[in-house]
Amino acid sequence: QVQLVESGGGSVQAGGSLRLSCIVSGYSYARNTVGWFRQAPGQEREGVAAVYSGGMASYYAAAVKGRFTVSHDTASNTVYLNMMSLKPEDTAMYYCAAGPYMNSPLKVDGYRYWGRGTQVAVST
Repeated sequence: QVQLVESGGGSVQAGGSLRLSCIVSGYSYARNTVGWFRQAPGQEREGVAAVYSGGMASYYAAAVKGRFTVSHDTASNTVYLNMMSLKPEDTAMYYCAAGPYMNSPLKVDGYRYWGRGTQVAVST
């Protein structure tokens, strides 16, 4: 059974940092993709970052490039999203998801498995 469990969300002031964790179980990193998505109230879920095949390639949305970093720790089966220079517009529920190799890893369509999310709130 595939499970993804996110943690690390919280409240932070603008300019601060957070590190989100996603523990993946029952799913191999080989030739697979783990992505981070976020969804603010009333908005569609959007891709933030993704990592393919245990770190061989990573992808970022334009809105977070240079501020967010996705990384992977094989030993603990954990994918991290390090978020720096946070802005109020980064406020959302953050989800991790897992799926096979896909041409567009920042789109929700290709992902088969999802976590329940962790809330991030950035205040001015």
